[in-house]
Amino acid sequence: MGHDNEKSTWMLRFLKWRERNMSEKQFMLVLSFLVGIFTAMAALLLKGLIHFIQGMLTEHFDATGANGLYLLYPVVGIFLTMLFIRYVVRDDISHGVTKILYAISKKKAHIKRHNMFSSVIASALTIGFGGSVGAEAPIVLTGSAIGSNLGQAFRLERRKLMLLVACGAAGAIAGIFKAPIAGLVFTIEVLMVDLTMSSLMPLMVSCITAATVSYIFTGTEAMFEFSMDNPFVMERIPHVILLGILCGLVSLYFTRTMNSCESMFRRFAQRPYVKLLIGGLMLSVLIFLFPPLYGEGYDTITLLLNGTTPAEWDTLMNNSLFYGFGNVLLLYLILIVIFKVFASSATNGGGGCGGIFAPSLFLGCITGFVWARISNMFALGGIEVTEKNFALLGMAGLMSGVMHAPLMGIFLIAELTGGYDLFLPLMITSVSAYLTIVVFEPHSIYSTRLAKKGELLTHDKDKAVLTLMNVESVVEKNFEPVSPSMELGQLVGVISRAKRNLFPVVDEGGRLLGIVQMDDIRHIMFRQELYRRFTVDRLMVDAPCRLSVNDPMEVVIRKFDDTGAWNLPVDDADGKYLGFVSKSKVYASYRQVLVDFSEE
Repeated sequence: MGHDNEKSTWMLRFLKWRERNMSEKQFMLVLSFLVGIFTAMAALLLKGLIHFIQGMLTEHFDATGANGLYLLYPVVGIFLTMLFIRYVVRDDISHGVTKILYAISKKKAHIKRHNMFSSVIASALTIGFGGSVGAEAPIVLTGSAIGSNLGQAFRLERRKLMLLVACGAAGAIAGIFKAPIAGLVFTIEVLMVDLTMSSLMPLMVSCITAATVSYIFTGTEAMFEFSMDNPFVMERIPHVILLGILCGLVSLYFTRTMNSCESMFRRFAQRPYVKLLIGGLMLSVLIFLFPPLYGEGYDTITLLLNGTTPAEWDTLMNNSLFYGFGNVLLLYLILIVIFKVFASSATNGGGGCGGIFAPSLFLGCITGFVWARISNMFALGGIEVTEKNFALLGMAGLMSGVMHAPLMGIFLIAELTGGYDLFLPLMITSVSAYLTIVVFEPHSIYSTRLAKKGELLTHDKDKAVLTLMNVESVVEKNFEPVSPSMELGQLVGVISRAKRNLFPVVDEGGRLLGIVQMDDIRHIMFRQELYRRFTVDRLMVDAPCRLSVNDPMEVVIRKFDDTGAWNLPVDDADGKYLGFVSKSKVYASYRQVLVDFSEE
């Protein structure tokens, strides 16, 4: 207790010193700089752990045939991750980016302290042992948790806390990919943070700092080496558009199949070892048949971006039953595209921890390569296309489609590979993929879960403000409840001391039966000869409709508009009467939240 008091006193002294010597904007820049450093270090630690575990487990494998340990490693990795989460963390740490979106939308940007380290350990175990997912989403959650907890330590208010959460996410992307522009764009497109002059500088500071730290420790080279052999020519634009459409359709397949698989695994939420058995078995078999599904798959991307001969591309089938059958490479890659989503779903559904950044890049690279190979085989359009160039474009297309983030797809791939000479086709592919998938899916794979619950914060100011509000904050409880058996005379006594002209009729179990409006009984309330003749159950009327305390505010507004009512009753989660919501209270609260939300 004494230590806590001493810590609190030190913090108060620091805050007072900061107020005297440093402006709010300067302090935010300092904090965003610290977030960039800590996040980049976490990203480097995670990548180092993954490579160490992978190298230790697979460096002795024989490339000329199948390796039985592929059937064991993924199960062990998921099992260790499950034990760590279940008995050490004791909290759900999956769906990292969705958790950040929820924290921004509903939790006032508060992210639990354990998220600063738990995702790093869990994803290192999962991916190092072969889990077919990426490390990026876990490190994004880690970075956001660092920003959130740093802000909470210095007692920042909600808007600045949200900004530090965004700084952590941006720094994570910038640090793990060495891509500062992509980090900035990620916060705008995926986290849907409004970019204002007050938020731009802290975000840029975090991105630049994180990328610089990564440069210092890993060099300034792009993450994937890429050299363009054949420059892009305008005659290839139709091929690029078709590739974008194909990437949009593959993104749709990936998104819907993953959501379906997750729904299947959720049925076993209370039976973790059944989930482990199903997920581990599915993942192990798939990796045994298709070793490129092991881990993040970045080795496959590097090979497809830099390979120039059939012999080099055929090495994709090393360590597998398909070794030496170079004539079936195209079929092999198509099967990987089909089964990758099942491998990723099995990893997370079975109890592992990882994200879909790497799977998106992996799938996009293979999709682009396959499209180019097929195009050349059938001489589509009468012009040859370069397979490595289209592998690069496919990465941007899948990223744009799966995440609904065309700008991120463009800038991330350009920064990852140094492929700026292909900027125009990158833009065409990304936009084509995005326009294709939005026809079928209005939200990204991250935001779909929250959008269905009405808990997603977006760039639409009206929707964003309504998302930040909740029914419980506008419930009024100063309405006098009456019982259905109460006589008119007793009701008049209640009316005489009441401050409202509306009276909920509630049974003994606390459930709302109807309402009595004073305007409806005004003509009899002073006739004493009727006081014992009428009871409340004869005077009450049904409420126009009822609200639940869990209703999104968009639903509340719609019900007010549909009924034309000024007050609507609210039930709690158990269906019992809680109070009333008035239209005037909702609009007053809306105006206040809008002011807070818009204030820079």
